[in-house]
Amino acid sequence: MSERAALITGASRGIGRAIAEELGSDHHVLVGGTDPQRVQDVVASLPSAEPFLADLTDAEAVAGAWERAGLEKLDVLVHSAGLAWMQPVADAALEQWRQMFEVNVFAVADLTRLTLPALRAASGQVIAINSGSGHRSRAGGSLYSGTKFALRAFTDALREEEAPRVRVTSLHPGRVDTPMQRTLQAEKGNEDYDGARYVSPQAVARTARLAVSNEAASVIQELTIRPTTP
Repeated sequence: MSERAALITGASRGIGRAIAEELGSDHHVLVGGTDPQRVQDVVASLPSAEPFLADLTDAEAVAGAWERAGLEKLDVLVHSAGLAWMQPVADAALEQWRQMFEVNVFAVADLTRLTLPALRAASGQVIAINSGSGHRSRAGGSLYSGTKFALRAFTDALREEEAPRVRVTSLHPGRVDTPMQRTLQAEKGNEDYDGARYVSPQAVARTARLAVSNEAASVIQELTIRPTTP
């Protein structure tokens, strides 16, 4: 088992899985997810890994999963799990606001709180997968951008509170070729989806690696990666 450990939420597919595969070469990876088979598939593909099965909206389940992990030190925490959909303000029910904030913000805050002692012990790092929508909002994007603006506020505050013990990086990808992106494009009526137009999950993972591999005496506070095609 690697001496370094990384917990990655949403690690069973998309960006999260790509980051798990990238960091798995030199980290013991806790593979976060809710689908046991998909999580186990990722665990089986990595040199050193174990499942971190928990619904992030269930605080007791998350606390139990972290306790079972039994880690005294955590080198990297990657928040990759998230929800995304487009909805005009006029049509967005209160429950939709609560659901998206619960996963994209509240669950992030609670898991960070739980793992902070282990992150401090390892002089570790938090990487939050944000979005270009964390800097600007457009029509239909009030829910998603609202959560990503809030996530950026959270990471900005956490960075100042935990410096220099824990480094905090906010990673802002543009459109990425993931199942989530395919769903969003289908909702927009895009019947000619071409994943090659977008950033690959592996490119986002290599960007995350840049932050992880940076010298301990400095922190890359924010990274942005976007498709070259508008």
